[in-house]
Amino acid sequence: MTVPILPLKVKPSHPLRCRRRAPSRQALSLPVAASPDCGFHGRARAPNGGATRAVYLRRIVAVATGLSAVLIAAGVAAQPEPGASSQAGRAEGQPATAASDTTTAAAQRPAAPPQPSSDVTSAPVSEEEMADIEAALRADQAAEPPVPSDAGASAAPGGASPSESAARPAAGGAQSMNPDLSLILDVAGAWFSDEHHLQTGGHDPTRTGFNLQQLELSVASVIDPYFRFDGNLVFSLFGVELEEAYGTTLDLPLRLQMRFGQFLSRFGRLNATHPHTWDFVDQPFALGRVFGSEGNRGLGVELSWLTPLPWYVELLGSVTHAAGASTARSFYGDDDLGVDDAGDLLYVTALKQFHPLDDDWSLFWGVSGAFGPNSTGRGNRTDLFGADVYLKYRPITRQSYTIVSVQSEVIVRRRQVPDDLYQDVGLYAQVFWRFAQRWGAAARYEYGSPVFDIDGTRVGESEYRLDPEWMGERHRLSSNVTFWPTEFSRLRLQESIDMPQWRDDPIEAVFLTAELVAGAHGAHTF
Repeated sequence: MTVPILPLKVKPSHPLRCRRRAPSRQALSLPVAASPDCGFHGRARAPNGGATRAVYLRRIVAVATGLSAVLIAAGVAAQPEPGASSQAGRAEGQPATAASDTTTAAAQRPAAPPQPSSDVTSAPVSEEEMADIEAALRADQAAEPPVPSDAGASAAPGGASPSESAARPAAGGAQSMNPDLSLILDVAGAWFSDEHHLQTGGHDPTRTGFNLQQLELSVASVIDPYFRFDGNLVFSLFGVELEEAYGTTLDLPLRLQMRFGQFLSRFGRLNATHPHTWDFVDQPFALGRVFGSEGNRGLGVELSWLTPLPWYVELLGSVTHAAGASTARSFYGDDDLGVDDAGDLLYVTALKQFHPLDDDWSLFWGVSGAFGPNSTGRGNRTDLFGADVYLKYRPITRQSYTIVSVQSEVIVRRRQVPDDLYQDVGLYAQVFWRFAQRWGAAARYEYGSPVFDIDGTRVGESEYRLDPEWMGERHRLSSNVTFWPTEFSRLRLQESIDMPQWRDDPIEAVFLTAELVAGAHGAHTF
């Protein structure tokens, strides 16, 4: 019997995104090649919309019903005729031999009931029936609503959100009422040669033994065609912290985009990111020294503009509160003097540019500034100037898992105090090499200068110093190796040696960390 097989065609005319959606959010999907920023897999999602899913459902039900009928008919046709050979009851290991065995088995078996003729079931599908089936499929396809070429893609100026959480929904098209959720667990075993270490990051391991770096709950959802919501809650052994909760506009004119709520500022490159995107276990001390253990963030508003130049150029500015011991220590810090006028707020501005050097090399660089009041007295200001660069090699013209990236930031701080001006510099430079699909290695150098006054003289003891013991230069070297069992888990071994000049001995540290990601997992920003 010949059973016609009808191909079910699904046209993935929507854009491809390297994402893992929660099962309740998945539509009909087809496996595709991995996107450049995902080392493991990619997925193409069918367009959203109840009408499209209904068409697919009717099509699947129709084909399944037809196949069931054909299989049932084929099973009936396959029933043995009276007198046919039966191997039932044959002892295991006995060879099947001559036709006499068949005759004996048939004689011992009771007479089988007459079977229906197989002439009907084995008849091939006629040309008229085939034409009817093809016409029905064409009618279903014609009933499908048209899908725009940019369905599911974000039309928001400026590209992806600056603070990339683990979950990121598509910015256009229909949206489920359920938000994308993910949980990210980071734990570490640590050893320090000196318990009076100088770690500055809020998510750094801080003691010899076991450390819970964070348990982060990320929530993301497209609210409607005009707004997207993103939030991050961080759980620790000491409580729950609201790290970010902000809305983003999706449909402003003139290539503009706005964020409002509490968010990490886009000063430099690393400040706006979360620990699960870092190439190292701990935060560079240059950021902790000027902003605090949590990086710079606050309640406020940000406006960005994607310029119409031939290459990627983005201008942005934000205004937030200037208080917070762990988020704005160079400004008001934990001594909030309040807001009397616009000068008592913290302003961050940045220019960011991206250049594709060729198919395999790309360059991203930017300059940033942060300006606000400090707690040494009304009218005293703090100014931060930063520059960052990120160079990446990822061969896409040939099959390879190799990734090489070089990243660096430098921050200059000028802080007014009564009758003087304090200045210092901090920087880091790091290189990352992914030498296999699941393996990578990285190395980093960090530097911090002592504090100088307006005449260039090193500042000694002073009541206005933020780091009283920082009386000289500080250098730190770190290296690590990372293993990814899958895209959703990571193991990392890191060793560092910290060399502050005001200490007699260097501080050594060893970290072994594990990270697990559960739930929706979005692609990270470049």
